[in-house]
Amino acid sequence: MGKRRKQKLADDISALTKKQKKHLKEFGEQHPFYDEVSKKAEKTQLVELPEHSEDESSSISESESEPETVNMYHKLLATLKSVSDEEADDDEEEDEEGRIEEDVEGNDGAESEEENQNSEVESDGEDEFVEDDNAEENDQGTESLEKGEEKATDPGDPAQEGEEFTDVKNELKFSLEGNYIEDEDHKNESVFPCKTASEDPFIKHVYREMEDDEVEQITTSNKTSVSLKWPVLGQLNFSSKFEKAQPPKSEKETDLKKLHLQKPLDITWPEVNSTFNLSQGDQNFTSLQKELFTIMNSYKDLFYPSRTATVQGEEIRHVYCLHALNHALKANAQVLNNNSRMRDGNTHVDDEDFRDQGLTRPKVLIVVPFRESALRVVQILISLMEVVGRKVDVSNKKRFKDEFGSAPEDRPPNLKRPEDYEAVFAGNIDDHFRIGVAILQKSMRLYSPFYSSDIIIASPLGLRTVIGSEGEKKRDFDFLSSIEVLVIDQVDIYLMQNWEHMLHLMNHLNLQPTESHGVDFSRVRMWNLNNWAKYYRQTLLFSALQEPQINSIFNKHCFNYSGQVAVRNMPVIGSISQVVVQLPHVFQRLEANSLLSVIDARFQFFTDKILPQYRDAIMSHTLIYIPSYFDYVRLRNYFKKEDLSFMHICEYTDRSGISRSRQFFMRGEKQFLLVTERFHFYKRYTLKGIRNLIFYELPTYPHFYSEVCNMMKSWKQGEEATLTCTVLYSKYDAQRLAAVVGAERTAQMLQSKKNVHLFVTGESN
Repeated sequence: MGKRRKQKLADDISALTKKQKKHLKEFGEQHPFYDEVSKKAEKTQLVELPEHSEDESSSISESESEPETVNMYHKLLATLKSVSDEEADDDEEEDEEGRIEEDVEGNDGAESEEENQNSEVESDGEDEFVEDDNAEENDQGTESLEKGEEKATDPGDPAQEGEEFTDVKNELKFSLEGNYIEDEDHKNESVFPCKTASEDPFIKHVYREMEDDEVEQITTSNKTSVSLKWPVLGQLNFSSKFEKAQPPKSEKETDLKKLHLQKPLDITWPEVNSTFNLSQGDQNFTSLQKELFTIMNSYKDLFYPSRTATVQGEEIRHVYCLHALNHALKANAQVLNNNSRMRDGNTHVDDEDFRDQGLTRPKVLIVVPFRESALRVVQILISLMEVVGRKVDVSNKKRFKDEFGSAPEDRPPNLKRPEDYEAVFAGNIDDHFRIGVAILQKSMRLYSPFYSSDIIIASPLGLRTVIGSEGEKKRDFDFLSSIEVLVIDQVDIYLMQNWEHMLHLMNHLNLQPTESHGVDFSRVRMWNLNNWAKYYRQTLLFSALQEPQINSIFNKHCFNYSGQVAVRNMPVIGSISQVVVQLPHVFQRLEANSLLSVIDARFQFFTDKILPQYRDAIMSHTLIYIPSYFDYVRLRNYFKKEDLSFMHICEYTDRSGISRSRQFFMRGEKQFLLVTERFHFYKRYTLKGIRNLIFYELPTYPHFYSEVCNMMKSWKQGEEATLTCTVLYSKYDAQRLAAVVGAERTAQMLQSKKNVHLFVTGESN
């Protein structure tokens, strides 16, 4: 184009009003109102149409194949890029009101899930992406949950270049509504709900239609319990409010096909699980995994309180990932199969058979404490999807590894800690995260918006920031409405984080959503519409210990009509047997009328009867171990008020404060040292200089008792004979006491008329 012509176009643009420029930019042509009408009448053209339009399609294809000529409005549109920034800002201010309304409508619709994704640029078949600067706030699909607000963009975001960025390729690829099972090998691999005689436990559980009187029975009747004993799990307690619920049967079947695993899990599981020592005669499961999967596959709730952080923890992680992925694949296969049947116009099937989904898409929620745990879960899921010779297509894999992985140099060198500590705090220990995972046949998508996800992996804190609290503007928990399998792993660690987040999550599960989120109600199961989702949800709890708060979650928030199975093995030998120091242990029982009054009763008992015995200067080097942070604050304030010589360390104390307190205590410059249990949990320091030890309350973790007692061994002053240990307990501490001294001794101590009991440990015994 010549200079004169360019100048003419520029002049034409400058002559337009702001409104005309905006219309030209949006629609590629001027509004007809401003068209120049020629006064000269043009000759009318007569076109003779053929009688039959058989060649219509061919003429269209020929016209499409002709080279496209550049129209004048395209050239005009190109010159709009030279418009000054000031004029562009003025245009935006003119129509700000209308643009905000459009954004709000877009967020309220089904497309909000696409528009609110994390800003990322993906190349075909590659895992490359462009991250936001604010990755901490934007990385786990948070924007997909924030409705009615305009998305903030960062420099480099494609959304700033004039259009909202949407990951259309992946959104359509992983959409359940618009996909079908095209592979002939997979078309008939899942059974349909109309086949009532199916032995698949998924079909039997999910497609069982409960009656109103049965639901009323679950809500009003008392639980009935049955005790079972299995070879590996030991003592089981099966309870249910539903009369038709049957106790689990120990499964001897090892054939994966007969266990109703969805493809490709029956092929990939043996290879993925081969790293463990499999049980004799079974090439697929360890002895523990076999019994756990039997209960999981029967869709009963499960509470397993003996999960260790080492090898056994990985065994359990593998088997619940197998069950969670199996459930998600089966549920999606039902939807895709029904999509195919509806497209093919199958009229021989009742419309009720197409009810195959919940009110929202997320069906599995896996709660883990740290990013490292989420990383391992995703790695297992990917491995289970990968068949030999076919690598699964994982979107955003590189980004996931960068954000959830850890570098070896992140961990300080020469850090020696117990084996369980190394296992718990390995890798990335950030506890604020959430990520959606969408699964479709042979591919997996990480960082999918929650309402486009099948599996959500998150920490309690990560979910709490999305769920929000009453009265907050930015809050959303509709994505939890149709959770069918809930896995809470390492639940004991949440006691060391913030247990309120866990309770908050449980209170927002399986509630009726406040919006439709684009769901096709003709496809929603009736029990979801009836708000009965909590009676179908399976909950799997894995903990390292039994604790009243954890028991409360299992007893008060699990309503599965199939029943609940809890492992109830009482400890025969307590952790006191692991104390190697020659030490007298004095257990003093305090009386309390109720669980609520035991807190004040313990404080009163300690200040009136225990502390006066240690005020003497002879009783120096006294460490007071306090499990509860609230008790710690109460004692710290009391010690300050009484002007006692003491130092204190908690999980919030900085490094210099910890070092100063340890030095003063070891040298005897301060008589008392107050220490919280969370400090010991997160640091596991060896505190030197302990001569007298007081357990204000029994430790949450039983092995902490022996660890703290064995710290006295590091005191090399030759005064072992003067070492003392005092423990306070009440009848409400039965579980913790049994873990320390054993079940038999606990029964004696709680029933005895004596309030003081003495145990002596040491190498000479």
